Formats: sequence, C-alpha cells, structure tokens
Amino acid sequence: MYQPTRNLEQATMKTKREIITFKADGALLEALKGVRNRSEFIRTAISNALENTCPLCMGAGVLSPNQRMHWDRFCTDHSIEECDRCHETLIVCEGRHRRKLDRQETCKAHGPGSRN
Repeated sequence: MYQPTRNLEQATMKTKREIITFKADGALLEALKGVRNRSEFIRTAISNALENTCPLCMGAGVLSPNQRMHWDRFCTDHSIEECDRCHETLIVCEGRHRRKLDRQETCKAHGPGSRN
C-alpha cells in the first residue's frame, strides 16, 4: 500500500539530513515570522502534504498518457461517487456489487451512526 509519510520517515532515519531552500513571497515570510521553529513547521507541513498526495498523479494534478491508460482500464469496473454522509469523493469497486447502504457504512470520516 502506498504510504509516502512512512517512506519519508524511513528515508529520514537512514540518511543524513540535507538543507533545502526555497523562495517565499512577502506574505509567506510575514506569516512565518510568528512560528517558533520554522524548520520543524515546514518539515511537518511538507510531510502532511505528501501523506495526502494523490497516489496516482503524485500531486501533479494531471495524468501522464500511461497513467491515463491505466486509469481508463481501472474505471471499467470502478466508479467515482459522492459519499452520502461526508460528501467526499470516493472510488467504488463495481465488481463487489455493494449496495448503496454498504458504501455509506464504509464512511469512517464521521463515525458510526453519524448523519453529517
């Protein structure tokens, strides 16, 4: 299973740390002024962003031609739907022939019995 944060943590443990620099505009610099440990804050923000990156496009926002080919094949027996409970997008495997209620029950975002 794809777990970028775990992979990032393992890589950090095995290798020495390197310095990475980036450009920031005035608004970002101003916002960071009040942060006590900016390095740790930035490391945590990047780690969290990587944890929530699309495993297919890896955050690019677009699919390569080969990724698109794989996605099209995957979509022959999967659909993209909206969760009735949390209204987030989810991928449903049509091969399992699950009822709509079953899909609602799989939503763990709001806990059992929640109607939000």
